Amino acid sequence: MRKLAAIFLLTMIAAPALAQDDHVQRYREEVEKSPADLANEARQQRAYQRALSAVPDQKPTDPWGIARSDGQGAPKNAAKTAPAPKPAKPTNAAAK
Repeated sequence: MRKLAAIFLLTMIAAPALAQDDHVQRYREEVEKSPADLANEARQQRAYQRALSAVPDQKPTDPWGIARSDGQGAPKNAAKTAPAPKPAKPTNAAAK
């Protein structure tokens, strides 16, 4: 009697797993696409490429360029500006 109960229990546990076996898509399994699906994919790809071409080209940026000490990222206009001259010190004692 115990053997029958064990077999019955195992079949009750395994039945839901076996019921799902036929219709579950396997990993990397290819599904046939209808002509409407293929046309939709082509339309989406064209729209994606059109959207990419509408984005303007941007110059490369280096947000941490000023913080580097090796001089690579130093601003280009910093080398062109001359340092401001120091104000002349007063020579007489009354100015102090």
